[in-house]
Amino acid sequence: MAEQEYWRWTEYRHHDESIDPRAGAIVAAGIDVGSVSSQAVVTVDDRLYAFSSMRTGSNSPDSATNALNWALEGTGLTPGDLACVVGTGYGRVNIPFADKAITEIACHARGANFMYGPSVRTLLDMGGQDCKIIHCDEQGKVRAFLMNDKCAAGTGRGMEVFADLLAVPIEQVGALSFEVEEEPDPVSSTCVVFAKSEATGLLRRGWPKSKVLAAYCAAMAHRVVTLIERLGIEKEFAITGGIAKNAGVVKRLQRELGVEPLTTTYDAQIAGALGGALFATALVRKGKGRKA
Repeated sequence: MAEQEYWRWTEYRHHDESIDPRAGAIVAAGIDVGSVSSQAVVTVDDRLYAFSSMRTGSNSPDSATNALNWALEGTGLTPGDLACVVGTGYGRVNIPFADKAITEIACHARGANFMYGPSVRTLLDMGGQDCKIIHCDEQGKVRAFLMNDKCAAGTGRGMEVFADLLAVPIEQVGALSFEVEEEPDPVSSTCVVFAKSEATGLLRRGWPKSKVLAAYCAAMAHRVVTLIERLGIEKEFAITGGIAKNAGVVKRLQRELGVEPLTTTYDAQIAGALGGALFATALVRKGKGRKA
């Protein structure tokens, strides 16, 4: 029997059957190839039509192709039906079929503006290998940003390492971290390798998994708060990226900041790809798409 991979999160796709893509004027796509996950979003006249989220593979071109093909599955559309494709994320320059590459900072800001509304002024993007703090205006344009990519300890990959270490499915980490009688001190190490060693020591001392996870989630939240304080926080505040789904980090972040993040019915993990698709539509309207 294969050993369970506790870090492995559920891959997913969706398309809105109430939208007829053939009736739209512009069908566009954004592909966000990150270091850990890849998302593809298809829009029809700036409406979110289809999306997918899956693990990034061994190379960016294949990851982009697989994400887009899965997003289009069951829609009746093919890549040839797309008026424009924008690539973003870690692997954006290695997406051979993209008409333009745009930074993930710009795309997340634009996607968050769509998801959370024009009131968003501070955006936290918590990705697989880095965290970004972004200030944006009412149109989702970036005014300032700050990024920390020196260590995976404050990112999704760091959380995956801990899920495997503790044999806790990644999607259960947040809830389990609150099953403690009182909040423990955060783990002290800022490097994921040393934090893992520290956590092992705590387990040997008899700490339950829930308490170790609480200490790690608190440490992640504190590192992010430190980054936010360097740039400053302007209301309203929103979070994108995979860690936005981890209540163990988000609620501790909210507690330390004293600011409640905005909520949305959209999937915060597809913000970058969504922003890319919106930029792609704008390019077509400017006469710069493949089917302008």
